[in-house]
Amino acid sequence: MDDDQRYRAVHGRDSRFDGMFYIAVRTTGIYCRPSCPARTPKRENVVFHPTAAAAQEAGFRACKRCRPETTPGSPEWNIRADVVGRAMRLIQDGAVDRGGVGALADAIGYSERQLNRLLTGELGAGPLALARTERARTARTLVETTDMPMTDIAFASGFSSVRQFNETMRAVFDRAPGEMRGCRTARGGSGTITLRLAYREPIDLERALGFLGTRAVPGIEEYRDGVYRRTLPLPHGPGTVELSAGPGHAVCRLRLTDTRDLTGAVRRCRRLLDLDADPQAVTEVFAADALLGPLAARFPGLRSPGHTDPAELAVRAVLGQQISVAAARTLAGRLVEGYGTPLAPALRTGGLTHLFPTPDVLAALDPEGLPMPRRRAATLVGLNDAIASGRVDLGPGCDRDATEHRLLELPGIGPWTAAYVRMRGLGDPDVFLGTDLGVRKALTGTPDDKTWSPWRSYATHLLWASL
Repeated sequence: MDDDQRYRAVHGRDSRFDGMFYIAVRTTGIYCRPSCPARTPKRENVVFHPTAAAAQEAGFRACKRCRPETTPGSPEWNIRADVVGRAMRLIQDGAVDRGGVGALADAIGYSERQLNRLLTGELGAGPLALARTERARTARTLVETTDMPMTDIAFASGFSSVRQFNETMRAVFDRAPGEMRGCRTARGGSGTITLRLAYREPIDLERALGFLGTRAVPGIEEYRDGVYRRTLPLPHGPGTVELSAGPGHAVCRLRLTDTRDLTGAVRRCRRLLDLDADPQAVTEVFAADALLGPLAARFPGLRSPGHTDPAELAVRAVLGQQISVAAARTLAGRLVEGYGTPLAPALRTGGLTHLFPTPDVLAALDPEGLPMPRRRAATLVGLNDAIASGRVDLGPGCDRDATEHRLLELPGIGPWTAAYVRMRGLGDPDVFLGTDLGVRKALTGTPDDKTWSPWRSYATHLLWASL
């Protein structure tokens, strides 16, 4: 889009572009989301920024009326496979907070100087500023929706000190954290942090939760009465999450060993439910298609669920080769019971008892002792050895093409398995599982799936839903 197109979107208060760009008003020093209900400023008084961080770096403060920092993330980062897209996924996952800009640059394979130049040139802000915006967004949510002490919020959000937390909140929101607390609408209790996760309408959240529930593995997942629960392996210790549908948002209840993992846990939950998707953009691509057009109208807001742990997803993809979903669940449950890490009593809730076995644990197993065909057991052990050694990178900043290529090099990993890992484990919105049995049953011919790009993962899910 050029600036004139952006201004027309702002004039029409088009919410589809919330989170994709921001409008800043020179005369007020405020930046807003495109759908802000305030009077549209004159064209000569506005400037557009690709990210909230860029607007903040230019000296603008967040609008108190439309609260631009609460918009869903841009779906652009799910689509893009270039260095900037990979870096943004890592920053949103908390990579800068955990290891600094140096660790982020190493993960991407660039120098700090190169990475800073790339991000500043395209997004108007460097990695530190982008991470600062993520921290401020998380902190405001915690201030307004929980009773956590301010000191705990500061460190849970990724700030290195309470002073830095206070200064950032004043600079970004023009208010001290204590002044925001009066807006509190929900509370965390008994060690639980309750958050509201935003998304773009429409959304079929019940179907997404049901999709996960159908595949729930005993011990690490359960789905009951519309609530999906699962365990989370996180950098500073395990956690658990409960996800359900709320009025206009997804309800997320987290129990964490260390609150420093909050940002990463929320990002994993957003990927799991595909909350940053742009359903209207998907529908526009499918509308003219004779097969998918009616399905998109029949299932509005269908999501492409991801996963909280790509390594676990990869193992489960191998287990599911040529067997039913129920049989794959049973096999995965046996692995959890035999080799998973038990949860601490304080984290146990419902039927959650374990973390899924880690790649290094599964890599050390004897294939002969696993309850599955010998060749598949060897594939499972070899896959985990490749993940544990780093030969296969499944992190949020990985190069998806390179990862898929390395998966296909492993014995027993075929195109369906590699593509399934790419679609759900790596969150790629443009994967079509054309060889999948369910997809083939739903197809009435041989489609040109390239015309469905960049949303072919949603085409896969629509075809599954049609069955």
